[in-house]
Amino acid sequence: MISLVAVLVLIVILLLGVEIPYAFFASILVIVFFGGYDYTFLLPYGFSKVSSLILVAIPLFILAGQLMEKSGIGESLINFVTTFIGRIRGGLGAVMVISCALFGSISGSGFATLSSIGTIMLPRMAAAGYPRGISTALISSAALLGLLIPPSLNMILFAFIAGQSVLATFLSTLIPGIILVILLIFTNWWMLRDCKTLVIPEKIEKTVFVKTLGNRTGRAIPALIAPFIILGGIYGGFLTPTEAAAVSVLYTIPIGILFYKGLDWKTFKTALIIAGTTAGVIMIMLLSVMMLSRLYIMESVPDMILEFMMSVTENRLILIFMLNLFMIIIGMLMDDTSAILLSTPILLPVAISLDLHPIHFAAIMGVNLGLGCVTPPTAPFLYLGSRIGNTPINEMMRPTMWIILFAWIPTLFITTVFPEVALYLPKLFGLL
Repeated sequence: MISLVAVLVLIVILLLGVEIPYAFFASILVIVFFGGYDYTFLLPYGFSKVSSLILVAIPLFILAGQLMEKSGIGESLINFVTTFIGRIRGGLGAVMVISCALFGSISGSGFATLSSIGTIMLPRMAAAGYPRGISTALISSAALLGLLIPPSLNMILFAFIAGQSVLATFLSTLIPGIILVILLIFTNWWMLRDCKTLVIPEKIEKTVFVKTLGNRTGRAIPALIAPFIILGGIYGGFLTPTEAAAVSVLYTIPIGILFYKGLDWKTFKTALIIAGTTAGVIMIMLLSVMMLSRLYIMESVPDMILEFMMSVTENRLILIFMLNLFMIIIGMLMDDTSAILLSTPILLPVAISLDLHPIHFAAIMGVNLGLGCVTPPTAPFLYLGSRIGNTPINEMMRPTMWIILFAWIPTLFITTVFPEVALYLPKLFGLL
């Protein structure tokens, strides 16, 4: 009963708009004071959990993402992709989706991807006659590819909490991310099939194309090399995820200053402040959720959730569907990082009871929480996209519903029903 009250307190406080760490601490206080627990063990337990070397990768990847956003890497990637598909109908939408996937494979951050690619692409698409509601809805979903295409900060957090291989969790979301890229491009084309305002660039001469391609390829090479350095180092066994995060920072600084020339002392200082603030918030949330999850487990909350689900039905597929629905709701209530911090310790035991492999569950959770981030009414990425694109939310709702129906839900269905979508690459690399 106390744990139920604590969960309700958490949900109500979140709906009231209170900061997420405070909501976690409020739920902790309810259990401690009304459950008769000795609170003195909580802080040492929380600190012992967060004092892990793997967590150093989080602020480093955040800093790398901020440096890449400020340096101009995003624009070079966009121009490179535009050379190939920018002159077909709906091509700029496809450019935006692929650019988000490439940028996400460097930064590992959905918010950095949305800010960097969105501020460049949305004005271009508006000038080319793309409906602003469709463009902004598309970037809001495409930016979440930064959560699925490795390296992903959320998968680092999942691996840490679940006690799984970081490399395996990275690979588990790669194929779902590629599936989502394809479906987003298709959905964008379908939504624009009858659009009369699109301006299709004229074809250019072969010599001009070759020259443009050469210039843009040369400009994009340093950015395109970054994923190979980061991921190649990790999967080649040369670097740990933490070392790869450090290398990504050390690589970004010189190319941002000397090659792209978007980094200077002012932008570097801004990136440090944003990265430090974001990392601090994540660590506070991680500390609070470690203590909260410990109390939830002591109160048998995972068992209560499983018993409730089993009381409804014993059909495994329906139970997995209910688990997905629960994660979507959590994703709607809070940002992706907070959602994965809260969901993993509570729902992983439930998933294992349903015979889901933890790495398979990581991929399901990644897609689920991405879907929750663009699902009304809360939809944090939708509102951030609205601010970046200066687009009213009501113009984004209809396109967002089509994107959810034709891109997100099929990706979630495929990832859930076919375990090999998540497990094939980890097995291929000998991680399972």
